[in-house]
Amino acid sequence: MKQIRFLLIGLLSLGLWGCGDDSSSTVEIIRPTNLRMDLNVSNSTEGLVEISMTANFTNYYRVFIEEGSKTVILDSQDGQASYTFSESGTYTIRGRAYASFEYYTEVIDSVSVEVSSGGGGGGGGIPTTGYTTPLTYPGYTLVWNDEFEGSSLSSDWTHEIGTGGNGWGNNELQYYRAENTEVKDGYLVITAKNETFGGRNYTSSRIVTRGMQSFKYGRIDIRAALPEGQGLWPALWMLGDNFNSVGWPACGEIDIMEMVGGNGPNRGDEYCFGTVHWDNNGTKADFGGSIRSTSGKLSQEFHVYSLVWDANAITWYFDDTQFHQIDITPVALSEFQEKFFFIFNVAVGGDWPGSPNASTVFPQQMAVDYVRVFQ
Repeated sequence: MKQIRFLLIGLLSLGLWGCGDDSSSTVEIIRPTNLRMDLNVSNSTEGLVEISMTANFTNYYRVFIEEGSKTVILDSQDGQASYTFSESGTYTIRGRAYASFEYYTEVIDSVSVEVSSGGGGGGGGIPTTGYTTPLTYPGYTLVWNDEFEGSSLSSDWTHEIGTGGNGWGNNELQYYRAENTEVKDGYLVITAKNETFGGRNYTSSRIVTRGMQSFKYGRIDIRAALPEGQGLWPALWMLGDNFNSVGWPACGEIDIMEMVGGNGPNRGDEYCFGTVHWDNNGTKADFGGSIRSTSGKLSQEFHVYSLVWDANAITWYFDDTQFHQIDITPVALSEFQEKFFFIFNVAVGGDWPGSPNASTVFPQQMAVDYVRVFQ
């Protein structure tokens, strides 16, 4: 934060002005004046509102946005901020200019935004069609599942907050917040937004079952509709329970599904990747495969991303079509003979997808219908 400016009146006596000098000092903080807040609804990005504030005698700014039952707070040094609303409506926005924490000036305004709804597209609502899988399989028992009913996450999940120090090891661009997670209409919805928060230009969410639910072997089904666009990187994946003690990649990583949005050779909004990572005598090793959807972008309808895992192999399925497998019997892959917990997230930017560009539309959503573990 910038150094707060003060108006100094009188001379500060340091006992250097002669014997018996009774000089004193008075400090007065000037409250910001002429505060102006301009709200601009973007023509290119649905739900995006750009906020610009100016004032005299100001050291920093803060924006309070009322969206439903929650209040979003955005800090800004230069008075510039942005926020992407996920639903149409008229919203109240308060802007403050601060000279200090106790001395500020406030203005209140409102803005109306339109966000399209309906199926199709990671930013255009939750699809109503797609592939599904059964609740029972011969020879298996359903040992844990989350159908995301109700209005909040179950106690099996917690949020990981922030930037992970260096973009979670991948130079990602988002700030993970709990506010970008919703449970509604029978779905878990993680929304990636183009908004400034915590020094980043994008926000999203990352949830984990660490310490609550972890599994060794079985069949895993996850039904999800994905976001789309350059720079979007949704993932449904797992890390070994011993992550905190041995670190990565020694704990092992199982990527049930990753999508790298945009266009490029063997990547894009239609491609699903399945990969494992492990430690090979002190060197990171990985082995992955992919499949391309014949029905178009993975945002346009629900698909089921499945894993069948036993002591011999891990096999990946896309809508029950096998597309990748690895033999895990070698001693070097012993990581995959232990328990793993779930991680669901939508990253923005990073080493693999690269940054969003002018073609990327925000907000973008990943909707998960269910996750089921059979053993």
